[in-house]
Amino acid sequence: MTIEEWISQPETIEKSKKQYAHFDHRTDLSKCFKYVSTAGNISQHSFYPFIHYKKNMSKYSARLGKKKPKERDICYASHIDRCIFQYYSFLLNELYNRRIQDDGIFEVPIAYRSDLHKTNIYFSKKAFDFITEARECFIMIGDYTGFFDNLDHQYLKKQWCSLLGVKCLPDDHYAIYKNITRYSYWELDDLLTLNNLEVSQKGRSQINKQALALSHEDFHKYRSHIQRNKDSFGIPQGSPISALLANMYMLEVDRDINRAVTSLGGLYMRYSDDFIVVLPHISEKLASNTLREIIDDIKGTPGLELQDEKTQFFKYENGVLENCGSSFHVDADCSKKTLDFLGFSFDGQNVLIRAKTITKYYYKMNRKAKTIYKNGGYTKKGNRISGKVLYDRYSIKGAFAEREKPKPPQSRGEKRRKGNFLTYVLRAKREYGKGNLQEQITKRHLLKIRKAIKGKGQSNQK
Repeated sequence: MTIEEWISQPETIEKSKKQYAHFDHRTDLSKCFKYVSTAGNISQHSFYPFIHYKKNMSKYSARLGKKKPKERDICYASHIDRCIFQYYSFLLNELYNRRIQDDGIFEVPIAYRSDLHKTNIYFSKKAFDFITEARECFIMIGDYTGFFDNLDHQYLKKQWCSLLGVKCLPDDHYAIYKNITRYSYWELDDLLTLNNLEVSQKGRSQINKQALALSHEDFHKYRSHIQRNKDSFGIPQGSPISALLANMYMLEVDRDINRAVTSLGGLYMRYSDDFIVVLPHISEKLASNTLREIIDDIKGTPGLELQDEKTQFFKYENGVLENCGSSFHVDADCSKKTLDFLGFSFDGQNVLIRAKTITKYYYKMNRKAKTIYKNGGYTKKGNRISGKVLYDRYSIKGAFAEREKPKPPQSRGEKRRKGNFLTYVLRAKREYGKGNLQEQITKRHLLKIRKAIKGKGQSNQK
């Protein structure tokens, strides 16, 4: 795709538009494209600090019977900086797509790709079909520890130069590299306090209604609040270029692992920090040696570390899946009886939507229904709470996208409806084929929603 084709696409402009408040005024690529596409401007550009906050990623654990706390550090760029990152992400992505085509790994990295036009459903089915058609194979599931947080800066620069085919980064690219590695940031909670706003979701909503997160005068007055990443590793999650850089970082690793695996007739796929290796029709000794070589290759790459507790090994033979972690790695997870990949579980016979995903679906549904029940179906202002939103979000009634063509927005500013989680379930059932994906949700889910609204639901329903 040419730059002209890319910038002429409406979605390109829409992605550059953000309504949050930052240290500069809101803009988008339609207004600043000439500036961001001039290399001389970028090499001299003064980047603003990111705004940082911790995103609550806590998930309900059926095993623990409560939420399992988890947080993710998110940094979002100023409006002009975001446009710069988006533009350079496009430039690098075009080179990246050509490189993985040349390296024969086009369908190895399957996350953050704009050119695959295939879903996780397709790739999970591809992996499970490969396993069942092989009839006999060894499988490894791997997960990297703190993927974005541990990316080594010097190794990232090496891959960046390799992709551009240069020994040293051009000045404009070096400016991007320097800002994404030695980045500065300002805590969102700190900004709320300086604006005399609550440190809460309400405060976040209020600050985003402002023209600026801080006036230019206050920005300079309080600039001692700015913090800097002084480590030689880690890039911020949340910028438009971070995902592309993570894929770029893995170019050599993906190529080397894929060569080792495909030389034995196997399959290798990676989704961000998760990956799967399948080795068919080989002895346990050869499988063990190959997988150890892969692990050593990973450990020899700066910044990459496998989570031993999430590393799993399986043997599949004629419809039977067996966890054989103890034979391959002393710290492997031997507790798992099913193979989980891209949100689906495979037990050797059946494919199901991952249990954790189902639990999350019912947990969110029950939490929403509980709010309606606790308030007697009325808001604090005495208005009746409609159950329509609940049904649209969590029932088959809102999954219209799989049954009919969604209607376009009727007015300016109105968003196109996209269906709900059950839309995804119906799509998965269709792609896997009748009878190949076990039913888990749609049976009696409407009854469960009705019971939940009346206060009879359970937060851990499955």
